[in-house]
Amino acid sequence: MDTPPQQPYQIRLRDLAVNERPQERLERHGAGALSDTELLAMLLRSGTTQLDVMGLAKALLSEAGSLAGLTRLAREDFEKLPGIGKVRALQLVTVTEIVRRVWLNDDPPKPVLDEPEKVMRAMSPRILGLEVEKFWVLSLNVRNRLLRIDEITSGTATASLVHPREVYRHAIKAGATAIIGVHNHPSGDPSPSPADHKATQQLLEASKTLQIQFLDHIILGNLQNDPEGLGYYSFLEHGLV
Repeated sequence: MDTPPQQPYQIRLRDLAVNERPQERLERHGAGALSDTELLAMLLRSGTTQLDVMGLAKALLSEAGSLAGLTRLAREDFEKLPGIGKVRALQLVTVTEIVRRVWLNDDPPKPVLDEPEKVMRAMSPRILGLEVEKFWVLSLNVRNRLLRIDEITSGTATASLVHPREVYRHAIKAGATAIIGVHNHPSGDPSPSPADHKATQQLLEASKTLQIQFLDHIILGNLQNDPEGLGYYSFLEHGLV
């Protein structure tokens, strides 16, 4: 009689030693005590024949670069990793989309945006997972407090697509006294292109006519791909505004 084929052994959280189980640490100390790897292991629940669940979580984080990097991965990217099948990939995509929506729909007090780094922190959730360039105008009051954020273009933020008329129309509607232009580089390198320089000059010239101060144009990337190691490029900081 033929012996039925054995199912691959899945190394699960409960198979780990008690002191290695993130679930035990979660119950005792709360989610804040868990490392990024342990949090991800709680979602994955089981490993593979080659990797235990903690090893699989580490491999996934290594591929993404960080927990935030997971939001930039599509279902197809997850499925390329050993041990991440269709169901797990869909679960991970669902979780990262929930995170994005929570960040975007959170409505904290409007921040004062008087430094490029503050703008980067305020806008970073909006660029997570984006594979195209988008351009936003941030309308500010006389004290540089944010009034509203409006997306102007989606695709390629060139000088021809970022028209001053559209940018300042939103600022006028918001009753803004100043604006900051922000766009992202999906490559992660925020270094400005010739088109970025041209768009900046056009917006600066229009600001003089409309008497709405153009404070800065900030390009968002990430720390890993930024030659300056900041994760953003500020035209103001480089003396170009």
